[in-house]
Amino acid sequence: MFKDVDEQLEIILRGTVDIVTKEELTNKIKKSIKENKPLRVKLGLDPTAPDIHIGNAIPIHKLRAFQSLGHTAILIIGDYTATVGDPSGANKTRPMLSHEKVMENAKTYLSQAGKILDMNKTEIVYNSKWFEKMTFSEVIKLAAKMTVARMIERDDFTKRYKAGIPISVNEFIYPLMQGYDSIMVKSDVELGGTDQLFNLLVGRDLQRDEGMEPQIALTTALLEGIDGNKKMSKSLGN
Repeated sequence: MFKDVDEQLEIILRGTVDIVTKEELTNKIKKSIKENKPLRVKLGLDPTAPDIHIGNAIPIHKLRAFQSLGHTAILIIGDYTATVGDPSGANKTRPMLSHEKVMENAKTYLSQAGKILDMNKTEIVYNSKWFEKMTFSEVIKLAAKMTVARMIERDDFTKRYKAGIPISVNEFIYPLMQGYDSIMVKSDVELGGTDQLFNLLVGRDLQRDEGMEPQIALTTALLEGIDGNKKMSKSLGN
């Protein structure tokens, strides 16, 4: 039995920074109640370090809030995307990790996330499940869905471009990979930090291109790292 729309919205929007769009989320919740069908809510974590940091706990708690409302929590372990490196909020190209290192890092993720989520009711998916099977022609087809001009619109790329800091092609591919995850798991909502908004919106575009109803992009605040001037990040170790 689901709570009514207003009760759900009050809980979901608590601590939320961006929502694209509230009207669409309201309609999805109404449809969910009418059809007695839970929303599919996605959160991706890339195992770029051995442990989840405190900043990750914020969107994980938001995922738990959806779970407590009766919706389906989907935790994507980005074992494939972690080898590429998310450019969100980065002022330089992230080092590429080996798959072996990523899987070593992933060992502790589920137990740590399980301290917040009800893991018995969580769908756990590794995105290597589909990316390992992709042919090069399929990668090119995916890349063709985005223009360089659109990529340069994102704030972190704009700053690096103007400063003459290199941007690798693999970093352009990353948002498309994250968006492709949304197609594969059929997400109704995707969660992330505010620095992830561009990636979440790419997911909406790709789903729409596939004839799917686009996911809701919902972001939560970033925590400042202990260095006092950058976001808390596993890659930065702060």
